[in-house]
Amino acid sequence: MAAKIYINGKMYDKADAKISVYDHGLLYGDGVFEGLRIYGGKVFKLKEHVRRLYSSARAIKLEIPMSQGQVAEAVEMTVKANEKRDGYIRLIVTRGAGYLGLDPRKSTNPQVIIIVDDITLYPPELYENGIEIVTVSTIRNHPAALSPRIKSLNYLNNILAQMEAVQSGCFEALMLNHKGEVSEGTADNFFLVKDGVVRTPPIDAGILEGITRDTVIELAKSAKIEVQEIALTRFDVFAADECFLTGTAAEVVPVVKCDGRVIGTGKPGPITKQLREQFYSLARS
Repeated sequence: MAAKIYINGKMYDKADAKISVYDHGLLYGDGVFEGLRIYGGKVFKLKEHVRRLYSSARAIKLEIPMSQGQVAEAVEMTVKANEKRDGYIRLIVTRGAGYLGLDPRKSTNPQVIIIVDDITLYPPELYENGIEIVTVSTIRNHPAALSPRIKSLNYLNNILAQMEAVQSGCFEALMLNHKGEVSEGTADNFFLVKDGVVRTPPIDAGILEGITRDTVIELAKSAKIEVQEIALTRFDVFAADECFLTGTAAEVVPVVKCDGRVIGTGKPGPITKQLREQFYSLARS
């Protein structure tokens, strides 16, 4: 069956799904998006993702021409139209087509686009064996310049970091903030475990407040595992007993080496395994 793409209330075959080359989302990265997962035909944390989409939109003064409820219904309708039981959703809102020039007033017709497809970030064996990451020179955008909490269409900062990771033979990068503290990966939030305590950078470290991140924090607290949202350095990473990444596409993936240093035993740790299994069960329940 040909993939169906939602654009402003209508379904189009993949080959026919088009937007204007004058769309400011294309010209300037002026827009916002969310990535969601489908498990067993159900959209995971749909309300939370839609709420974050609207927060990002408000932060850039982008008026979405639908209510949150209507957007959620459109997402579910697109999933149903594609008969997708397990997969990935890209929910996009662009500033819309207009004229050349940065002024957002030159564009007045925001485009709401929903794509339902498959995504695979890491080979299955890496969830069992763990991945290696590398600290890159590309730092996260300074929060005073562009808030990392805005999930915008301009991902050049992340792409440049990902390029460095690939050049180093790694799947993912560890990005630092302007203070030299650990921030996040190019597409994932970062966690470490030390002496049985789960630690992750706080929001003011210049990170996106991930939906999967929040879910894993809740799971850890429910399991009586202490969680600290505190500033972390590369030393903390190298000295950690366990490390893992979280993200909508990645879910929970263990990290067993960083910058050539083996983390803990060099294998996924017990708390990482526990939280990964709990998330897996929750998402598919």
